[in-house]
Amino acid sequence: MLHLIHHPGYLTPPPPSGGFPASKYNLLIEALDRLEIPQTRHIPEPMPRAWLEAMHDPAYVAEVLAAAVPREKERRIGFPVTPLLSQRAKLTPGGTWLAAKLALQHGYAANTAGGSHHALHDTGAGYCVFNDLAIAAHRLLAEGDARRILIVDCDVHQGDGTASLLAGRSDVATYSIHADKNFPARKARSTLDVPLPDGIGDAAYLDALAATLPALIDRIRPDLLLYQAGVDPHADDKLGRLALTDDGLAARDRFVAEQARRRGIPLASTPGGGYGADKAPIAQRHARSIETLYRALIEA
Repeated sequence: MLHLIHHPGYLTPPPPSGGFPASKYNLLIEALDRLEIPQTRHIPEPMPRAWLEAMHDPAYVAEVLAAAVPREKERRIGFPVTPLLSQRAKLTPGGTWLAAKLALQHGYAANTAGGSHHALHDTGAGYCVFNDLAIAAHRLLAEGDARRILIVDCDVHQGDGTASLLAGRSDVATYSIHADKNFPARKARSTLDVPLPDGIGDAAYLDALAATLPALIDRIRPDLLLYQAGVDPHADDKLGRLALTDDGLAARDRFVAEQARRRGIPLASTPGGGYGADKAPIAQRHARSIETLYRALIEA
């Protein structure tokens, strides 16, 4: 059974700026509906305020919850934080946390939103309001659901917010494989960063992944993987600088899943980034990512 975490509040209208690819989430749900996989859907609760404030400045949390984010922070985020987007920002960390809880029970679960890896302590950035990965990891560890967590970030952009929010902790590690010259201009320091030159295709990308990720998993020995499965390393992505094909993305996801399965580590995924004028193929890539992870982890 494929366990999906989804809330109608994830499906917000596109913000006035037009930057955030809101419509891809509607198309993702339609693509998941077409999968010939038995699935059940779970509705998350908003993440309680105390857990948001455990990772983010309480003053910034208050701004988001009141939909009163200052203009300079909204510019950094990339869109105005309306009441609907404020609600979505609370729901997404709740969904990632619930996906992790279900993964610990069933081996794999997927949030249909999330992967907001650019959100920092006192501001959002790069279409990210709250950092659902860091918030979920912190709560899981604080409540004793996991002892060590590894966040595996395969988005084309470095997971700078996640790395900075979790820096220095011994109970959580961060891995980011990304385009070196892409956003953000100022990188944070993950537990392990794998910066890649522009234009890398499937073979070189998979070689870099294989040369770095397994050894880190064996060193950290996590009992949960949180996977940011951004599809923006694709060659056609508007904001990517790499050149993976659809098959390359599937091979990436299969490799990550197989590393978890061989070691008996549960995995929860978030969709992460994917950008372009035509949202349909992006949504299809996200759906295929979830399908690939499910088949590698549960049906193998």
